[in-house]
Amino acid sequence: MQFKDYYQILGVPRAATRDDIKRAYRKLARKYHPDVSKEPDAEARFKEVGEAYEVLKDPEKRAAYDQFGNNWQAGQDFHPPPDWDAGFEFHGTGPGSGFSDFFETLFGGAGPFAGARAAGAAAHRGFGAGGEDHHARILISVEDAYRGGRRSVSLQRPEIDSTGSVVLKRRQLNVNIPAGILAGQQIRLAGQGGAGVGGGNRGDLYLEVEFEPHPQYRVEGRDIHSQLKIAPWEAALGARVPAATPGGQVELTVPAGAQSGQKLRLKGRGMPGNPPGDQYVELRIVTPPARDEKARAVYRQMAEHFAWDPRRGSAA
Repeated sequence: MQFKDYYQILGVPRAATRDDIKRAYRKLARKYHPDVSKEPDAEARFKEVGEAYEVLKDPEKRAAYDQFGNNWQAGQDFHPPPDWDAGFEFHGTGPGSGFSDFFETLFGGAGPFAGARAAGAAAHRGFGAGGEDHHARILISVEDAYRGGRRSVSLQRPEIDSTGSVVLKRRQLNVNIPAGILAGQQIRLAGQGGAGVGGGNRGDLYLEVEFEPHPQYRVEGRDIHSQLKIAPWEAALGARVPAATPGGQVELTVPAGAQSGQKLRLKGRGMPGNPPGDQYVELRIVTPPARDEKARAVYRQMAEHFAWDPRRGSAA
């Protein structure tokens, strides 16, 4: 997928105001409108200009797009960084349709606006004057999700200032994290969305949870996966060794004859729930280095004693 420079497409600088963007769009839309333009690629250019305007006219989409800055140029291979949209607060409006794969990846069915669009539409059928629901994706640690508790969350919401430029308004919220919440689930904060009209109630804020990358744990459903390094003699003879879990350190029994890659189950040590998940610990046998002659002599004795070929019987 190629990166699209929407500012370049409209021929405006990154500091362009909302009015600058509107004028540039109108000029190019007239130039490339398929009903009047004689340009050979008029239809494609018209569609491209419309896509750029769809993003840059909207302060929320524009602010999200702007964070990529000058790291990519038009035509370069592009994949959004993981959790690129975390911490941005969106309202319940959705994007247009029929645009490029680049647009759809950021703002379509795979992006944060898809959930906002569906929930916003459902919330505002009828004749109420309540405020719009807002949506944001937040990152929390596996430990916070496991234990639950009150956490401070920082959000930023794009707005247009008096000069027509996009600015980010930041706010801090104290949020109760339910113990055992999973990635993809939402936390609803009543009355923290958009303001109502004519005294109507404020909308709600929906926080979609994602997990921060973790050096030890990987969560699948309610099960937690981790790795544990063990010494060759612990694998061969069996041992009781300390193992980390989100709930604290436990003693794990390594059976005699354990192999690297073998998984041991810690029942009920996964994410809390009814029932709770399990934790699966994958063993990794680590060979101590032979840094001196004494250590090398031990390895030579082992080679002579075992006379064992680990590749015997394997395919050539």
